[in-house]
Amino acid sequence: MDLAAAFEASPNPYVVMTPDLTIVGANRAYLDVTSSRHNEIIGRSLFAAFDSGPSGDAPENVRRVKASLEKARDTRQTDHLAMVSFSIARTGADGVQTFEDRLWSATHTPILNADGEVIYLLQHTMDVTDLKRTPADTAEPVSALDAIVGGAVLRRAKVVQEDNLRLERERNRLVEMFMQAPGFVAILSGPRHVFQMYNAAYQQLIGRRDVSGMAIRDALPELAGQGFYEFLDEVFATGEAYEGQESRVQLQRRPEGPLEDLYLNFIYQPIRNEDGAVVGIFVQGHDVTENVLSAERQKLMIDELNHRVKNTLATVQSIAIQTARSHADPATFAEAFQSRIMALSHTHNLLTRSHWEGADLRAILEHETEAFGPLRMSLNGPPVALEPAMALSLGMIFHELATNAAKYGALAAPEGRVMVDWTLADQRSPRLRLTWREIGGPAVSEPDRKGFGSRLIERNIRHDLAGEIDLVYAADGLIAELNVPLDRDQMR
Repeated sequence: MDLAAAFEASPNPYVVMTPDLTIVGANRAYLDVTSSRHNEIIGRSLFAAFDSGPSGDAPENVRRVKASLEKARDTRQTDHLAMVSFSIARTGADGVQTFEDRLWSATHTPILNADGEVIYLLQHTMDVTDLKRTPADTAEPVSALDAIVGGAVLRRAKVVQEDNLRLERERNRLVEMFMQAPGFVAILSGPRHVFQMYNAAYQQLIGRRDVSGMAIRDALPELAGQGFYEFLDEVFATGEAYEGQESRVQLQRRPEGPLEDLYLNFIYQPIRNEDGAVVGIFVQGHDVTENVLSAERQKLMIDELNHRVKNTLATVQSIAIQTARSHADPATFAEAFQSRIMALSHTHNLLTRSHWEGADLRAILEHETEAFGPLRMSLNGPPVALEPAMALSLGMIFHELATNAAKYGALAAPEGRVMVDWTLADQRSPRLRLTWREIGGPAVSEPDRKGFGSRLIERNIRHDLAGEIDLVYAADGLIAELNVPLDRDQMR
């Protein structure tokens, strides 16, 4: 009751607003200076009750007052307007309403609750128009001293206001640059590293969370144990900047979502006050996750390429040595060697099309037997995706089987045919079972000695593929039964 009476009796004009600038109280001095009544303004927005009239300057007058109120609300700090023009509606004796241009000095103070939240805004406003008046503006005599003092006060107010406007414009430009920076930027205040400001890039980095006014340990709890809290503490304590290069950080970018790995280039710079003491930390950096992952992928690709080149050269060397042992004549050696290298090349082409992710079994068989046409080759079986290493080994095996069939087996006779059937067995540990059956060719018998082709087939099946092969030299043609695991772990 005493506070309410003091508020009402104060000779200084006061108006109280909610954070959305709705008027909830005004004292008698405020009503008098603004020529208004309680029932006309209570419950209304400040700028609905007072709009500065129809002049061309009215929007700018309103903008400046509103900006000062919002700054006080958003920063939780008192803001001052040394001088601002704002027209007030006056109703004359004849009932006609006119707008009178007035000069005001205003102070806007946020009123906080126990939790530090703004619950009201208090405007203390003073009409300083009389400081500008000259003796010609009034019938009352004005002394030279009054004119000097009044003029000096007005000039000082103008200078202060112009400085404030200049500083405000510069601040707004800096804030705009801050908010539009391509990298992430944040300002942390105090030893608890409270988020005072951050830009859109930073908010996107942390999953669009609203962390304004929160200490970093509360705002980003998932950083615990990752070292970033400690880096900030050290920068605040020592005043020495900290820089991270391609630092791995785990952030929860979706509510209740998993932690995501990101890689950041960043710097923590200490912010000092006029006495040189550290009062905050400026955070600036870039998300370089894509660059890091691309570099890792490139390294893996180079390592894989080196591995494949070495394996391919070893295979070529083995083919050359074994082919030379079986062909004393340079001409026949060249022919056999070239055909085997071409078979290897065909499989490489298939793997290249899939970016070395693998190849389909049927595609490999078609490549190695396409010279004989579909009427002489019967291929039956489900789609089977093969790992690159398995594709290369099976490609060489099918090439040797097709070459032997063309020289000595079913494909050497006009009516001969080859039937290739395959199935997948044991889905828990899948295995490929394939049968190569030749019919309609010349009679065959088991050779006295194994040639290079037979040795290559058996070596690839047993050594490279950890599988089994059974070669049956039946009277009507060769039968080759292959059984190999498709799971890479089984092949080790």
